[in-house]
Amino acid sequence: MVGMPQDFADGLEFSDRLIEIYGEQLAAAIQLELARSRSTATFWINPLVAQGGIPESSELPELSGMQISMQREKVTRSDAAQRGGIYIQNPSSLLAVQLLCLQTGIEVLDLAAAPGGKTIAMAAAMNNTGRIAAVEPIAARFHRLRSNVARCGVENVAFYQRDGRGVGQAVPNRFDRVLLDAPCTSEARMRWDNPATYKHWQLRKIKEMQRKQKALLMSGYRALKPGGQLVYCTCAFSPEENEMVVHHLLKRTEARLLPIGPEELPGNHMPGHIGWRARKFDTSVSRSVRIIPSGAWDGFYVARFTKPG
Repeated sequence: MVGMPQDFADGLEFSDRLIEIYGEQLAAAIQLELARSRSTATFWINPLVAQGGIPESSELPELSGMQISMQREKVTRSDAAQRGGIYIQNPSSLLAVQLLCLQTGIEVLDLAAAPGGKTIAMAAAMNNTGRIAAVEPIAARFHRLRSNVARCGVENVAFYQRDGRGVGQAVPNRFDRVLLDAPCTSEARMRWDNPATYKHWQLRKIKEMQRKQKALLMSGYRALKPGGQLVYCTCAFSPEENEMVVHHLLKRTEARLLPIGPEELPGNHMPGHIGWRARKFDTSVSRSVRIIPSGAWDGFYVARFTKPG
């Protein structure tokens, strides 16, 4: 298929799965996106840090609460980025925060928080009010999370270095909102000009991630207050990590999927699959959304739940 690197040992298997998931035409377009050189950087202006020194660009259109610069290196090295005045983040990632419908003064659980971009965006949306419990089990990622959050003027976050799979049992029915940006195979972040992004991809890795995702999602749901909202998202293409995980929660709890309106989404999206190979899913899984990689937008999967009661 178009642009597939020769050193990608499992590349043919990946391409075949991509066709099976999206169809030949859309799979070919996605492959072109993965092969495209990324010269742009997307970022949002952080209201929690005094402004000044925002990098200049000839193209700064509004993009889902973000802005775009054609000069990635200039943005990355800018004074504004170094001191937290802007945060470099893909618009697909920011979408997950926007779908939480955050309010001031509420309590939020960020169940797999590192490196902290979504945590910071939530704090900004809440104007540093309420409380965000940011959970991350891996020491190096935990310290990076704390550093990023501190740089960006955030004051309403409590940090917990622990396995998120036990949080729901420890604090059931506590949080108004839960965000699970689940650890995944990161298929949508593969770049054919960077072997480090694809060399570890294997079917076995998908199955490993799915087991962890199911347990984390169940934990997040247990921690959610009745009437609250939970957003589950990944940057994977695999139905095993997306719709199948969502279906698993629906069948084992009273969770309900909330619709995501077109006004909340970019144009490049499609509904979640209601089946994969021989498996049939709850039909409401079609309320989840796949963001198709295009332009500034990375591939992404997102589902929004509520807990009855």
